Amino acid sequence: MLLVASCFKLIAEIALFGLAGRWLLGLLAGQKREQNLFYQALSMLTNPFTSLVRRVTPALVVDRHIPLLTFILLCWVWFFALSEKVQLCRANPLQGLCQ
Repeated sequence: MLLVASCFKLIAEIALFGLAGRWLLGLLAGQKREQNLFYQALSMLTNPFTSLVRRVTPALVVDRHIPLLTFILLCWVWFFALSEKVQLCRANPLQGLCQ
């Protein structure tokens, strides 16, 4: 169970950093962000998460708000995975993933 919590936490961290980098690069690149190679790479990294959130949310949510909603939901996933990992490590502190 500790491995599952650690994997969820790691996946959420990668996606969160990808979304944050995509947002910052979008600010720096401006209107030509879609032509930027690094922006495209970050978009490929985060598209599975944003498309999942788009499928789950109702149609009245505007498409430009989906990355922000994805970021917020991934923060919740990260927080719950972290709290589960801490709880499991307190119960059995000798496991290898408790660092």
